[in-house]
Amino acid sequence: MAGHEITTTSSRIAYENRWMRVREDRIAYADGTPGLYGVVEKRDFVLVAPLDGDRLHLVEQYRYPIQQRQWEFPQGLMDSGETDHAACARRELREETGLDAASLVEAGELFLAAGFCTQPFRVFLATGLSPAAGVRDPEEQGMTTRAFALSEFEAMLRDGTMRDSVSVAAFGLLRARGML
Repeated sequence: MAGHEITTTSSRIAYENRWMRVREDRIAYADGTPGLYGVVEKRDFVLVAPLDGDRLHLVEQYRYPIQQRQWEFPQGLMDSGETDHAACARRELREETGLDAASLVEAGELFLAAGFCTQPFRVFLATGLSPAAGVRDPEEQGMTTRAFALSEFEAMLRDGTMRDSVSVAAFGLLRARGML
């Protein structure tokens, strides 16, 4: 489709911190009807699916916004000015699991929540895993890691234990591309 269906008529920053910016945009639809959009701007992030034979390594951590712990693939924001997604993926893998990967293959890019957020993320499959020294950020206190058999991971999807949407989407992408 050519052109934009929605035009921005004005924009202001409603909130900003070191991780995100919230923008309030006044808009006009194609027929001229005015509207309002709240947009969350965040840097790219990466997600790493560490595979060791038939076992996926997950991390469990407390997620403050939902007030609960959850299992998920290792993931993290790109540093400000960072452009190498693979280097970020290797760093996050090391920091969150204490593992290095002999092979890191990018599976693709997805958007976190395109209805209100600009943030894309890249999905990587890590194989050839070996122990490495990892240093956790203070925000990652209490994080644990564990390997799950693929069948166990799939059971977690079915029974609702695995609820992290980006991990579920990444698993689907990796499966669809024949990487798992």
